[in-house]
Amino acid sequence: MPSILFLYLLIVNILSFGIMGHDKQLAKTKKRRVPEARLFFYAAIGGALGAWLGMRTYRHKTKHASFVYGIPALFVVNAACVYLLLQL
Repeated sequence: MPSILFLYLLIVNILSFGIMGHDKQLAKTKKRRVPEARLFFYAAIGGALGAWLGMRTYRHKTKHASFVYGIPALFVVNAACVYLLLQL
């Protein structure tokens, strides 16, 4: 179980990081953006660390309070869920 969980978290965090970078590129080129709900969705399903690293790496969404506080809060929730799953 831990190896499947690790693989899942690795994939969802890579996706979350990549989507942040992709959305930043879309913002620079003034194209249709990734909906904020989708960014939060990936963070909520385990990709909060990737989203947070993407925010910092690409300097994206760093002035939006919902992201500045919401993504770290989701990371805490993600960490608690992982901890509880590993206790099973």
